[in-house]
Amino acid sequence: MISSSYGITEKIAPFFRIIICALILILSRLCYLQIKQWHYFKERSTKNFLRIERVPSLRGNIVDSTGTILATNRPVVIISWQGTGNGQLSEEQSALLQQLCSVLGTDSTTLAPTITRAEKQRNRLLLAHDISFETLCCVAESWGVHPNIHIDTEFQRHYPEGSHACHVVGYLGSMNSQQHGVMGLESIAHENLKGVDGTKQKTVNSQGKELNTITIDQGQTGTTMCTTLNSRLQHIAEEIFPSDYAGALLVMDPHDGALKVIVSRPSFDPRIFLQQITPSQWQVLQKDQPFLNRVSQSCYPIGSVFKLVTASFGIEHKVICPHSTWYCGGYYTYKGRNYWCNQRRGHGKLTTLQAVAKSCNILFFDIGSKTDIDLIAQYARKFGLGTKTGTLIPEKQGIVPSRAWKYEHRGEAWWQGETLSVAIGQGPLVATPLQVARMISSIFTGYLVKPRILESETIEQEPLAIQPETLAFLKESMEEAVISGTGQRARTKDMKIYAKTSTAQVSDLSKRNQDKRHLEHGWFVAHVTYKQEKPFTLVIVAEHAGSSMVSVDIAKKFLMGYKREIDAEYKKKTAMQNVVV
Repeated sequence: MISSSYGITEKIAPFFRIIICALILILSRLCYLQIKQWHYFKERSTKNFLRIERVPSLRGNIVDSTGTILATNRPVVIISWQGTGNGQLSEEQSALLQQLCSVLGTDSTTLAPTITRAEKQRNRLLLAHDISFETLCCVAESWGVHPNIHIDTEFQRHYPEGSHACHVVGYLGSMNSQQHGVMGLESIAHENLKGVDGTKQKTVNSQGKELNTITIDQGQTGTTMCTTLNSRLQHIAEEIFPSDYAGALLVMDPHDGALKVIVSRPSFDPRIFLQQITPSQWQVLQKDQPFLNRVSQSCYPIGSVFKLVTASFGIEHKVICPHSTWYCGGYYTYKGRNYWCNQRRGHGKLTTLQAVAKSCNILFFDIGSKTDIDLIAQYARKFGLGTKTGTLIPEKQGIVPSRAWKYEHRGEAWWQGETLSVAIGQGPLVATPLQVARMISSIFTGYLVKPRILESETIEQEPLAIQPETLAFLKESMEEAVISGTGQRARTKDMKIYAKTSTAQVSDLSKRNQDKRHLEHGWFVAHVTYKQEKPFTLVIVAEHAGSSMVSVDIAKKFLMGYKREIDAEYKKKTAMQNVVV
């Protein structure tokens, strides 16, 4: 009997050991799940009925110096179908869908299958985006509280001025379903403009139906960026710049560097990027490089405008005398080669002042034949050429040629004949319109100023290492250019204008009749004062215009528009003062 019980116990014992091991494993797993992993499973269970969603913050505005809005946000109304869990659309829902599509101007037959699926799965389906106020009123009045109709509002970027100042404002693109600035201030000031997103918590049931919503974080609206632009002057410049020319126009305060007007042609409308565009559309948009800001990112030969630099060097190094007289017979002979004046029949007898005002090449050929290129390059850099201005907007550096530059980039020695070309602003010498504006401003202020596009930027000034007597001569010659020289057509009544024009070659003159691309660029630069208004620097370049006359005509139209604007303001102020009295 004893042996029988012992045998049974011996047979059962392994099963007990297996059961005990299994219980230990189960208890260990329970301990691991309940103690070690409880945070993970608590989060998983919470997500079954809670949804944390990002609430996009409102992007900050971009405004001009007077508060006129250049970029802002506008509300966009969205109409959606909210599924309620029915297996099929009821007769009442089908009738509703037909009526709603009729109001929205969409095809109910095409939408029906998709809406049926959304209805079964309790999903939300977009029916219409950015509807008009009239349509919204009709939908809200008829179905404002209907369980299948959901009316929501989101905000979309809005550019009230369209293409005006588009190269400064920039535009938005999409990345990972979020908007980001692509160019201009939308890109440069993106971190300030974008603000801080908020969050909200939604409670849903087992079918995903929204039961409750709680705002966790309100978020923070982006910072408003105040630019130095003046929309009224920008409008004038945009309207008078010819549509058949590429080029640039800018207006800058010579004292504090505030950029009042920036026009770059061709331009673009930033509103086109608010919707998706196809690769083929993008290729079409690339034609003529409309996204290139020619004010700061295009380097042009500056031609006769550079003669102001050459004259400064000549006077301060006693190569020429401000009171000397010259004779221009139409050409200058150096080393057996004739270098032609811009007026081939010659200017005759001229003073140094008249030679600068009439842009006679002979004076500057003479300076170039007697000096070293490195000395002229030194003076060009004194005026800020060949150096970035330090502005916020992307810019090119330009080129100021020298012996070292030519050897480094072309592996050749410098020839003295090349100095004659540089002396009149030709050769490999190139600069941006923004650098030229800085240079012209320095003649009247005595310092190089950093161009500013935001009111919040600090004013930075660098003393100009040019003698006051030299600057006085440059001012007098620019004044004479408007009185009797190449800038006469820009003369405007009651305005004090100091100007310089330039017809800058882009290729050999023998090619100029082959194609428009070989025609010269036309420049007009000026320092302008009218009434009690602050003076401003005006720079205009028209690509492949063939002469400076196109730029001079643009300048004349702008100055007349500016004059009318200021006169209207003065008249308004006078009328208000009379009313008060």
